[in-house]
Amino acid sequence: MNIFQKKMANSSKYTEDWIPVKDISNGCIILDNGYKVTGVKITPRNIFILDPNSQENVIVGLKTFYNTLDFEFWIMAADRPVDIAGYMAQLQLLKDSTSNPVLKKMINQDIDKANMFIDNNVSDTEYYLLFKEKGKNNDILQKKLRTVISGLANCGLNAMQTTNNDLRVLLNNFLNGGMDTKSGTVIVP
Repeated sequence: MNIFQKKMANSSKYTEDWIPVKDISNGCIILDNGYKVTGVKITPRNIFILDPNSQENVIVGLKTFYNTLDFEFWIMAADRPVDIAGYMAQLQLLKDSTSNPVLKKMINQDIDKANMFIDNNVSDTEYYLLFKEKGKNNDILQKKLRTVISGLANCGLNAMQTTNNDLRVLLNNFLNGGMDTKSGTVIVP
């Protein structure tokens, strides 16, 4: 970055000009300093519906897993709006194709409940374990990913590498305080 670019970044009113993100690709945030940030998205699991012994096993497994990681990592939670548009469309098709009044009433109740979710901006909480690695060697990155995924699997949790979209949601939540921004046309008289 030359002096002019640094000065622009320091005086800019746009977030994009001062955050050190160069690109998001292949499930990694690529930073200006050469680091790559990636990780896994962990499928939520309510361990409190398990018997006490199983709960304890999961907790002990997680403690052991975290203590075996020999690199810096971050555990993050992000809220993502629940998109039930597909579900709503299926309900509407089912309602249109049903002649039974009892089934129509049940479907209408499901539609009302789904509209309540939409009206109340219901969100789903997603969990991530992220880490960073310097350099262009992706072997170390892949080894860490395999370690994390298998370690979480040993604890009874499913995880998969973050996608570009997951990372965009995390950045959006971090930079915008979890508020979703809508873009549109601005007309100036």
